[in-house]
Amino acid sequence: MSAPDAADVVRGRFEPGATEPLIFELGHPGRANTYFPNARALEEFLPAQTLRPDLPLPDNSELDVIRHYTRLSQRNFSIDTGFYPLGSCTMKYNPRVNDAMANLPGFRDLHPFAPDELAQGALALMYDLERYLAAIFGMAQFSLNPAAGAHAELAALLIAKAYFAKKGEGAARTTVIVPDTAHGTNPASAAMVGYKVVSLQSDARGRVGVDAIKAVLGPDTAVCMMTNPNTLGLFEDHILEIARAVHAAGGLMYYDGANANALMGNARPGDMGFDLMHLNTHKTFSIPHGGGGAGHGPVGVAAHLVDFLPTPVVRKTGDRYALDFDRPESIGPMRSFWSNFAHAVRGFTYILANGGDGLTKVSQLAVLNANYVRVKVREFLDTPYDEICRHEFVASAQELKRETGVRALDLAKALLDHGFHAPTMYFPLLVPECLMIEPTETESKETLDAFVAALRSIVEQAKRDPQAVLAAPTTTVVGRVDETRAAREPDLRWKAPA
Repeated sequence: MSAPDAADVVRGRFEPGATEPLIFELGHPGRANTYFPNARALEEFLPAQTLRPDLPLPDNSELDVIRHYTRLSQRNFSIDTGFYPLGSCTMKYNPRVNDAMANLPGFRDLHPFAPDELAQGALALMYDLERYLAAIFGMAQFSLNPAAGAHAELAALLIAKAYFAKKGEGAARTTVIVPDTAHGTNPASAAMVGYKVVSLQSDARGRVGVDAIKAVLGPDTAVCMMTNPNTLGLFEDHILEIARAVHAAGGLMYYDGANANALMGNARPGDMGFDLMHLNTHKTFSIPHGGGGAGHGPVGVAAHLVDFLPTPVVRKTGDRYALDFDRPESIGPMRSFWSNFAHAVRGFTYILANGGDGLTKVSQLAVLNANYVRVKVREFLDTPYDEICRHEFVASAQELKRETGVRALDLAKALLDHGFHAPTMYFPLLVPECLMIEPTETESKETLDAFVAALRSIVEQAKRDPQAVLAAPTTTVVGRVDETRAAREPDLRWKAPA
């Protein structure tokens, strides 16, 4: 890829394949504004051992910086500009009223260390949000402390460890069962707290078999981690029997809330027998989270695990609210401050805006949209589990690859030329050449039809002219990159020319 010339930089226009210069490359010595030309030496304020002799920051004017990052932002794909069918990511529209409420001065300007008596409104919101989540998902109590979904998984497994340690079974309970249709972060979270992961293969129906799970249960079983519906978009219809079997073996059931958008208001994990769960509030309750952040991951527990929740939790006494740190059996705080509070406000707003009936309809429409797309996609791609799905479904390009050499990756790349973000690729691993598609409830029939038409046209083109698909994308600012080299030889640091 070639860098744009000086005229292109000034105009802010770039041909496909050109790259925006790095902020370092745009700078020139002496260009930055000097606001304090006669400032006192840093040594007067900081210990000498904390200072470095050189800090190679770019030397840019403020205008150059603004234009550089604005140009980059305009290249981003976002839910505000196009359809984002990432499976298990729930890229739904984020209503602007959520942001408006998070931007209220009383919330926006509140210091995280404000004393309880000066933060009653914020504490009331956190308390009510926790109560709403407990009611919606059938748990005894939640903590809003974790920063995101995988962070809350970690918290849940630490709770399990503390629970078994208190029972005197900590040394014996060493394994966590993770089905191959569970969410991808589950094995990593289990390993991080020192558990041995037992992988469980799903049955021909794409679900966890009762006999299969009984075969791996034992006195060493600590937790069974499941996603329901699972990452194939299928509801685990034997969940009650599975929960009974795990509990009979002395283990705990953990619910990964990545796919909670499929059942919110229609079914509750607590009623299915789950003891622990987390929510991706940023997914289910419409909070911006593209690009990896920021998240909000409440962790919920059944009654026998409440004492182990992360601190602090909000306690209500009469009409007053306070942060409660005095919880001797708690696993402690999972992060600094008390919560990703702005996201708590957004999620709370979403719940109030929809109400109970509205949240139920959200899930029903998510299921309807997924099935609408599924029955159209199966006309030209294999759908290995061809039954009514929940919020998402999987398609396979395996047969297309055999016929034409065009893979799931190539279909995903080509979708970019049609203005659509790619679906999740190659997950779950049990489906070869997998595309996992989640349309969410917020997309219109016209958008879904346009997406299906684009995917159909790409498959047809692959059969006529596979090389054209293998060359995609051709209309984006950055074309196809060397992904192998990027993974094996990442170049993450700018170095000044010799």
